[in-house]
Amino acid sequence: MADECFGHPRLAAIYDLLDPDRGDLDAYARMAEEFRARRVLDIGCGTGVFALLLADRGIEVVGVDPAQASVDVAQGKPGGQRVRWIHGDATALPPLRVDLATMTANVAQAIVDPKDWQETLRGAYGSLRPGGRLVFETRDPARRAWEEWTREKSYGVTRIPGVGAVESWVQVTDVRGPLVTFRSTYVFAADGQVLTSDSTLRFRERREVEADLIARGYVIDEVRDAPDRPGREFVFVARRPEGD
Repeated sequence: MADECFGHPRLAAIYDLLDPDRGDLDAYARMAEEFRARRVLDIGCGTGVFALLLADRGIEVVGVDPAQASVDVAQGKPGGQRVRWIHGDATALPPLRVDLATMTANVAQAIVDPKDWQETLRGAYGSLRPGGRLVFETRDPARRAWEEWTREKSYGVTRIPGVGAVESWVQVTDVRGPLVTFRSTYVFAADGQVLTSDSTLRFRERREVEADLIARGYVIDEVRDAPDRPGREFVFVARRPEGD
């Protein structure tokens, strides 16, 4: 089930404007080039920023996301017709044979249920051609990133054409083991509407992720650092073996 920040039509429509700096996607675009990917599966594609970036480069892209409102936004963007959009998740994909599957930003951590996580890895594996790669990031739990998710550090006002000023902030509401829950709040000045979105992320240890990948048949090529958050994240590059 999608969080409200992705699934509510009013929030999905302004999501890109509230988070305009997507420099984190540059590393994924470079890896698509590095691996000479011509077909890419973007798991948790959201409003389609990364999928459309790749499509603009002539790459065949399939974007899948459980939030219909976000998929609707993605489809309506310029060039949206060049991407195959799927409302759903990686646990039930149509037959595919892609060179690269990606989970950018929070996507991997947002899959908090262990069974769903295993099924996502299985679905991604099945979508890859032999030799194809799965790439995703997850924060290093030791860095305790959630301690910075406070109203004081995240509060901002964004003025959006046709919408008006929108106040927004995030606040952690619960930390329980590897699960961190936080609430995003949005206040629309034009009509005073207040919308909230509760999200939970799972902070997995590196060895846990490696064990999950190996159990699903992947070969782990390497674990990289995140260029936009050095020392704070693991970027996993896993491969479906040739001949499998």
